[in-house]
Amino acid sequence: MIPSDLIRKIRRIEIVTTRLADEGLAGRYHSAFRGRGMAFEEVRPYQPGDDVRTIDWNVSARMNEPYVKLFAEEREMTVLLLVDMSRSGDLGTRGQAKRDLAAEVAAVLAFSAIRNGDRVGLVAFTDRVERFVPPKKGRKHVLAVLSEILTHRPQGRGTDLGAALDFFGRVSRRRCVAFVVSDFLASGYERALRIVSRKHDVALLVVGDPLEEELPPLGLVAFEDLETGHVRVVDTSAPARSAYAQRVLATRKARESLCKKLEIDSVELSTDRPYLAPLVQLFRSRERRLHH
Repeated sequence: MIPSDLIRKIRRIEIVTTRLADEGLAGRYHSAFRGRGMAFEEVRPYQPGDDVRTIDWNVSARMNEPYVKLFAEEREMTVLLLVDMSRSGDLGTRGQAKRDLAAEVAAVLAFSAIRNGDRVGLVAFTDRVERFVPPKKGRKHVLAVLSEILTHRPQGRGTDLGAALDFFGRVSRRRCVAFVVSDFLASGYERALRIVSRKHDVALLVVGDPLEEELPPLGLVAFEDLETGHVRVVDTSAPARSAYAQRVLATRKARESLCKKLEIDSVELSTDRPYLAPLVQLFRSRERRLHH
């Protein structure tokens, strides 16, 4: 049974994210993500310039003149939320943990999807695939997905993005949209991402915290690795902070370069900033690319 405080939390997230979806995100989502294919709609007489491959020979024979098939984009899609449940998600120095931010963002995307008649599923992962919720439609199902993200107690502590992407590739036979919500602090996922991006529409939502961007000037500080449990004393003097910032920047640039090469969208989210504007920016960039 779900505790009452979690029920209130789920309800609060539903109210907030439903409002955001209703206030424009659902419409932008509709424009930014195409359907999974083209469906036959009707036939009409052939006109100069039409692709001869679209000629319907059966209708043309009956009507004694050439007719072509017209197709319309199928709007219904399958949306998979791949959500990182590793222990690094417990970090939160500015009001909320990365896990809570990931849950809210996943909820916004899920409610936007069901308002467009799409199906939503979940792959929750750590250093293994923890839970798979097959895609379905409807508010009740989205609430079940959100509850799963907030209440699931992971068996693993670490992160294996590659394993999660490999699993996604195996269970999703038809083309679908995948939102990967993670801090992307792990490595070794590049090959798996390259493979799934050839077939599916993938977007990366990078969830971070200010402490991961810049170390505070506190001298020697003991930090615990949330995924391994190891404690390490870290020098936070100016040279060490500068070297750390350079490593963070290099990791970000490598990820951005990979996304550009694979033509994958990505957006940076942080626990100290509202997430609506970055999501709108993501959708707008996709709209521009799809319509040019």
